[in-house]
Amino acid sequence: MADRDSDRWMEAALAEARAALAHDDVPVGAIVVHQPTGSIIARAHNERELTGDPSAHAELLALREAARSAGTWRLEEHALVVTLEPCPMCAGAVWAARVGLLVYGAADPKAGAAGSLYNFAADPRLNHATEVVRGVRAGECAALLTDFFTSRR
Repeated sequence: MADRDSDRWMEAALAEARAALAHDDVPVGAIVVHQPTGSIIARAHNERELTGDPSAHAELLALREAARSAGTWRLEEHALVVTLEPCPMCAGAVWAARVGLLVYGAADPKAGAAGSLYNFAADPRLNHATEVVRGVRAGECAALLTDFFTSRR
């Protein structure tokens, strides 16, 4: 994957993250890209506050939309691009969907499950491994989250 692609993809994920601010959700955004064509087939941002659904994380919403768009739950030829390292629930969904590539911005040392706290992407006990690209536009992704939480203190 070219750096130019990951940067462009992260810009789309950051736009989604900013959309979460409109309804006071934690600004995390995600997109799913069909890698052979480079087409973005799904976009989402956190909607837990908006919907009252604890599972309404950006990654889960984007993966659901991508599966509908692709017509299959198997997303081997797809990349999930997200502004924050996925939590265990979302990393489990990445594994379950057989996502081929995970690209994330800011690491999450308290709940990250793609290398920080756990590593669902490369656990040899699981039957699928996902390639991971870490730290794409990490400063921007982290600043968006820091600003959000600072404004609430």
